[in-house]
Amino acid sequence: MAHENKLRIVMISAEAVPYAKVGGLADVVGALPQVLEKQGASLTVVVPGYKTIDHTRHGIHACDTVPSLDVPMGSGSIRAEIYQTRMKGTSIDLFFIGCAKYFDRDGIYDDPVSREGFPDNMERFVFFMKAGLELIERLARPVDVIHCHDSQTALIPGLLRTELQHRPFFAGVGTLFTIHNLAYQGVYPPEALYWAGIDSGWFYPASPFEFWGKVNFMKVGIEFADRVNTVSETYAREIQTSPEYGYGLEGVLKRRSQVLSGIVNGIDYAQWNPETDPLIPYHYSAGDLSGKAACKSELLKSFNLPRSRKRTPLIGVVSRLADQKGFDLMAEAMEELAGLDLQMVVLGTGQQRYHDLFLQFASRHPDKIGIKLGFDNPLAHQIEAGCDMFLMPSKYEPCGLNQLYSLRYGTIPIVRATGGLADTVTDYGRRTEGNGGTGFSFENYSSREMMDAIRRALAVYASGSEWQVLVRRSMAQDWSWDQSARKYMQLYQEIAREKRADR
Repeated sequence: MAHENKLRIVMISAEAVPYAKVGGLADVVGALPQVLEKQGASLTVVVPGYKTIDHTRHGIHACDTVPSLDVPMGSGSIRAEIYQTRMKGTSIDLFFIGCAKYFDRDGIYDDPVSREGFPDNMERFVFFMKAGLELIERLARPVDVIHCHDSQTALIPGLLRTELQHRPFFAGVGTLFTIHNLAYQGVYPPEALYWAGIDSGWFYPASPFEFWGKVNFMKVGIEFADRVNTVSETYAREIQTSPEYGYGLEGVLKRRSQVLSGIVNGIDYAQWNPETDPLIPYHYSAGDLSGKAACKSELLKSFNLPRSRKRTPLIGVVSRLADQKGFDLMAEAMEELAGLDLQMVVLGTGQQRYHDLFLQFASRHPDKIGIKLGFDNPLAHQIEAGCDMFLMPSKYEPCGLNQLYSLRYGTIPIVRATGGLADTVTDYGRRTEGNGGTGFSFENYSSREMMDAIRRALAVYASGSEWQVLVRRSMAQDWSWDQSARKYMQLYQEIAREKRADR
């Protein structure tokens, strides 16, 4: 291992806050390295150099030691331009893989015009993975573990075990593969191996590279990584049980269950803290909740919703508008929701049918629901601060972050008990108060059970004092990254020890 037993970790990811974000993956890769550094690890992060990244704002400049490199792709090569910066307030070097052919465009995974994935995504991320490995080798810094995230980096463990296995630099380098969402697997035609430079002899029925006649990047990562983890303990169990959660990889995951674990995500309390959050109009704490009521008033104004003379609960939704997130349940229950004494604000973008659904609902009930389509980070903070409750009726949820933000802001989550939602939200209970609950959950994926959970939340809200106890208890929860980072450190140490023993 590296000098003085200091673990040296390279994270490779398609997203990282604040540089490029589509989902929770970016939040993890933006926050986890900083906590790991505080716990004694040395970190390097590698991400694509997307057109949308503001070089001036983030102090990004051409890499001092490796300004460019040629990446073998198929029968030729493509030039990568390398840029770098430091993560703010750390000594973490962050490198960007630039390439006009693959990354000089609007959008990260999807074409913003068609809202479909770019047709060359396979090539784009094969290039990114290969360039990342070439860069690590050229930098010549000792590496103990390469930490790969999701399908866009999942070929890396396979490359290290096949085409790169004889390169001296990578001897003894271990791999951790983190699954953030198993539904997005990166399934491509067999020619993906040609672009990756992996011998076609590796492609045969039931091989690590073969999946129903195609190459499945996610499967490759699961098969070849030294350790595999996903972002909650419950999701780690769910994805081994059935095609509903495993999406065809449940058998592979079960076979590797001895090296598969779940580590729930944390959140960055420097960014998500109602006592200091610069994006909300009023600050508050568990000891003084008056600022939360003031945030609610401002939020109602921003959504053009009337402020009721009576104590009316406000439910928030910040989400990708898609089936996975439970919006089909909300569609079934819309008129029933409208009949309850509540108001709702929704922020998100996604499937067109849900855009149409919420816009129509808002036009029919302008005093009940406010809708804003798009991504708006300041408004997301304001919704967490200004709402009384937060709805997440997900069909599946590997971890989820908004329920953690909600707990921190005293905005009581109403969730389906799946994946990370089951691990982080304790149901308040149907009969007893003061049972340690922090929110309201339902088991079966049905609009009836969702509405039952909402009604239970409304009943407790109506009690007043009981609700205040629940709010203060939720705000006292600790879902910071510290505990989760320690578990990642344990995984890195296990991998490094095994690699040293192999050597």
